[in-house]
Amino acid sequence: MYNEIDLRKERWLAASELEQSSRIHPYLPSLQFIKEGRGYDMETRSERQVMKTQVLVLGGGAGGVGAAISAAREGAETILVDRQGFLGGNMTIGLPLLAFLDAQGRQVTRGLPQEIVNRLIELGGAFGHRECPLHNSTTVIDPNLMKIVIFEKMKQYGVRPLLHCEIIGTNVDNGELKSVILKGKGKEIEIFADVFVDATGDGDVAFMAGAEYEKGQYANGETQPPTLMFTVGGFDLERFMDFLEEHPEELKHGTSMKIRPGYTADFLRASENHVFVGLKNTISKLRKEGKCPIDRDTIIYINLPREGYIALNCIRILNFDGTKIEELSRGEIESNLQIIPLIQMLKENIPGFKHIYLSSIAPFLGIRETRRIIGKQMIREEAAVNGVIPEDTIALGSYIIDIHSGSGDSTLIRSLTGPYGITYGATISKDVKRLMLSGRCISVDPVVFGSSRVMPTCMAVGEGVGIGAALAVQQNRAPEDVDVQTIRQKLREYGAILSLEDDSVVQA
Repeated sequence: MYNEIDLRKERWLAASELEQSSRIHPYLPSLQFIKEGRGYDMETRSERQVMKTQVLVLGGGAGGVGAAISAAREGAETILVDRQGFLGGNMTIGLPLLAFLDAQGRQVTRGLPQEIVNRLIELGGAFGHRECPLHNSTTVIDPNLMKIVIFEKMKQYGVRPLLHCEIIGTNVDNGELKSVILKGKGKEIEIFADVFVDATGDGDVAFMAGAEYEKGQYANGETQPPTLMFTVGGFDLERFMDFLEEHPEELKHGTSMKIRPGYTADFLRASENHVFVGLKNTISKLRKEGKCPIDRDTIIYINLPREGYIALNCIRILNFDGTKIEELSRGEIESNLQIIPLIQMLKENIPGFKHIYLSSIAPFLGIRETRRIIGKQMIREEAAVNGVIPEDTIALGSYIIDIHSGSGDSTLIRSLTGPYGITYGATISKDVKRLMLSGRCISVDPVVFGSSRVMPTCMAVGEGVGIGAALAVQQNRAPEDVDVQTIRQKLREYGAILSLEDDSVVQA
């Protein structure tokens, strides 16, 4: 039998021979590769770390942050997993928080989302909420401060973040989710939990566990396209506002965008807290001249809480499926390659943009739509349009129905007169036991998805989901068996708004 010294010597000799071979065959791995990785210490590397927690939240965007903080706040041992080295997802890439207010100017989202905005205001990273004829309301934020605030909240409430991890598998037994398998830095971690929350946005955990799902519009399967956010400095806001006053036609939109009156240059100039959508005439002209590098008919910028800086939400990758690695790779490459031509187009053609320069690029594509997991209940278009708020509502949605074309340059916008209810049953997987849903992968139809996907709504839903998960653990019962009225009572204690009759509904 070989002893340990002999075994190590044999491995070294084999690696040396392979190094010699790789000089002739350059596609073979080098000696350094062998010594650092495969074939060097397979016994140690193949070990899988096993962990146990009460609530496991997978995905650290708005829905995951809301669920994790809420569960931990109720006393549940909570782990929050994310692939990035930070938390917050799309809240950290320059996008605004939309529709804290409904079309009537009533605040319909509070609770934990408001707590986070309040902290941002303290740090100078937000202006608060402002009514908007297009978006109902806008809350522009500093994306870098958002990262810090979320980490503050993780520490405050005792959430254990587990970052730099990819989800690679699930363990399901007789329809019940037992564990989720992660991988990071070449090692596997299997985490067992009492309750799991899929807040991946794409419904990756539910998909791996075999849950039923939908994807895309019912008519054609088309999903809304992703964007790559980027930030520029050197923007002259006053010069651009002068241009809009001289050319009000640049704030006229297509017939597919139903916008309430009042979205004018005066409205935009009146506050730094605004999101601009326009320049349709100029973009159309530049496209005809072959000078427009983007596949959309308007320019969108978010005015950031930092003078001269705006975040641009203009890039659109068409015919895209965000559940495929090949498509994600294509999207990242195509998006990055559009940035310089787009900046050049703006500098040369739009007053106020003459001196802009690239400041930062988001670390990932902003995905609008992929899978929607089928839950115990589903929120459908009729309920949203008619403002139905059931007694088992755990959050209100109020954002416009906003559907970006996945195959062309247009956007469909439809206003809602008031909020609608997102029910607890829409956050519990129909097929997989002990699996809850939070964020944009909850159980809604494709039209409602155009409204429910925005971040304040996702976090508000997550707050209710987290309470439900914690109660399920404490009561040793399935999430669907938790009394939703107890969840609603706790949500109201934390300032959440669940109906228009709530005392906390205020006119902004």
